[in-house]
Amino acid sequence: MAQRAGSADLPLHGGRVPPWLGQRMARLGAVMTQAIIHHYGRDEYLRRLANPFWFQSFGAVMGMDWHSSGITTSVIGALKHGLKPLAGELGLRVCGGRGRHSRRIPDELLAAGDLAGFDGAPLARISRLVAKVDSAAVQDGFDLYLHGFIVADDGAWTVVQQGMNDASRRARRYHWLSEGLENFVDAPHAAIEGRGGGEIVNLTDRRALPSRAAQLDLLGTIGPDGIAREMAALRRGTGEAPIEAEPLLPLLILPDHHDVRSGDVVIRRLHGALAAAADAGPRDFAELLMIPGIGARTVRSLALVAEVIHGAPCRFSDPARFSFAHGGKDGHPFPVPIKVYDKTIGILKGAVEAAKLGQDEKIGAIRRLDAQARALEATATGPSFEAFIAEERRQSHAYGGRSVFGWEAATATNGEIARKSVRGG
Repeated sequence: MAQRAGSADLPLHGGRVPPWLGQRMARLGAVMTQAIIHHYGRDEYLRRLANPFWFQSFGAVMGMDWHSSGITTSVIGALKHGLKPLAGELGLRVCGGRGRHSRRIPDELLAAGDLAGFDGAPLARISRLVAKVDSAAVQDGFDLYLHGFIVADDGAWTVVQQGMNDASRRARRYHWLSEGLENFVDAPHAAIEGRGGGEIVNLTDRRALPSRAAQLDLLGTIGPDGIAREMAALRRGTGEAPIEAEPLLPLLILPDHHDVRSGDVVIRRLHGALAAAADAGPRDFAELLMIPGIGARTVRSLALVAEVIHGAPCRFSDPARFSFAHGGKDGHPFPVPIKVYDKTIGILKGAVEAAKLGQDEKIGAIRRLDAQARALEATATGPSFEAFIAEERRQSHAYGGRSVFGWEAATATNGEIARKSVRGG
């Protein structure tokens, strides 16, 4: 059973994930996955991967460029690398990826099935069928170039695939989930939308059932000459009743601008996280604060990470906000604070390892941190959006700030951050 669970339109963004970030993304993605499965189970984790808003927020909290198409490739790659050693423990395997990696999915699914005890051959067929639906049955101008297949040992799965439109310089991401499908060609999509680009062909729409039936009838009965006559009749018009409007469905469209702007963030939510992390804030997460080296800056990142782990779907309408946890590799909204990032990974890993032993205090404290941040949103105040970013940039060197341009230098005498470009950074 499967359905298209959502889609996202994203600006194309070049470049590669530097190793220093890719390795950390793999570790953070793995430990967040463990926490989600610990609290909510494997099926819920698959549902989240099938939500385009959550998926974008997940990539942003890991330090990727918040708005770009590159989040898809990097998140799939990070999960594939980070979850591989945990496949037996979690019962979860990540197959495919970009280009040649996507073509290896049938073999990877067969191998995964041999290890886990399920039949990988039907899943390999599903992988091909899902790709065909989004490339042939739905013709919207985007050519698929990435296909990720995340499968659980019980056969449940999520597919995340992405297409590119060279003319518009945008990418479109398609999410599928193995729940609720009646068949693959009759309305399998819970969402299939994007920025308007003219008329498209969508033969999976229920309203296209007469068209699908007519195509089969034409091929089986009247042949090419009959098809030509029918095409001529369509061009003359048939006086059919107008087609009803397509219902509104989940949709994520991100802007072309690379920098994070105030309109990209729900500021009251950010202020809630700041208030929960402040030294004078509520102490429901005291277990965390007892860990040496934990200050308000690390707790702020933990609050945003905790929201990705525990937040309801409505919390992810502004994926840009989650880039305030660990910045972005291109320096937007600020360089990646390596020291904070590593501390976040260490705290989460310690909490998950303790939870495996039945000691839920630390992982429970992270959950309460998220609840505390949400509770404070209605009343919390804080710095302006611009002042917040300026202060983070001012402190970037102290936090171990790093981007693709290199390490951040100490604050210059004029109060501005002096960016020092380091080759290979």
